[in-house]
Amino acid sequence: MAQFSVNTGRFDPYKNYKFRVKMDGRYVAGISKVGALKRTTEVVKHREGGDPSSSRKSPGQSDYEAVTLERGVTHDPDFERWANKVWNYGSGLGAETSLKDFRKDIIIELYNEAGQLAIAYKLYRCWPSEFQALPELDASANAVAIQSLKLENEGWERDYDVTEPTEPSFTEPA
Repeated sequence: MAQFSVNTGRFDPYKNYKFRVKMDGRYVAGISKVGALKRTTEVVKHREGGDPSSSRKSPGQSDYEAVTLERGVTHDPDFERWANKVWNYGSGLGAETSLKDFRKDIIIELYNEAGQLAIAYKLYRCWPSEFQALPELDASANAVAIQSLKLENEGWERDYDVTEPTEPSFTEPA
């Protein structure tokens, strides 16, 4: 069976370096890294008294791991504002958390090498459980300052409305 139904001549899987993250209907600027989407389902072992001396296994509860977004430090306050909805230091008793809107759905889009949208996943009811405003600072280093946002989520699913794009072919000019 072919791995690609539209681009049957394609052999290589998609690369992991062309992606975008959409939140509140717009793309988040500067995202340089997105953690893996991982789901784990517990195994429930059981057996009846008359069964052989081995157990049966069935699926139990599923858990979706947190996803971390990383980006270079800029003047865009979106990460910090979202993290402050979960806990805002100094905001006063009873106003530390914004229960109304601290959860958001986000979309992670993966693009092919030609920049065409190839795959998208929807993450549901995300909220920041960890926010790193600044990394460790080092006067001897030569690196970009990275901030991160760890997002708890209650599940994700692939957006099957996003289908395999027809990849362009380029010909040599005559």
